[in-house]
Amino acid sequence: METDLQKIHIFKTDIAKIDSNCPMQQTLTNHSDIQEWSIDCEDVDRVLRVVSEKLNSNAIISLVTDFGHECQELL
Repeated sequence: METDLQKIHIFKTDIAKIDSNCPMQQTLTNHSDIQEWSIDCEDVDRVLRVVSEKLNSNAIISLVTDFGHECQELL
């Protein structure tokens, strides 16, 4: 669900698994502009879902690619 203040961004990634010691997981969890996020590692597209009021898709893609992962917005 999308509201004026909240936007859900959905991406195709190459993230095979995520764990609590992963630096990317810690960055996404602790990012002040991300309200919620999840990755479906069972899906063929390894779907990343990010809820943010402030970040745009390009900023999120940069966050993920900085950790060496591919990330492409799904429209």
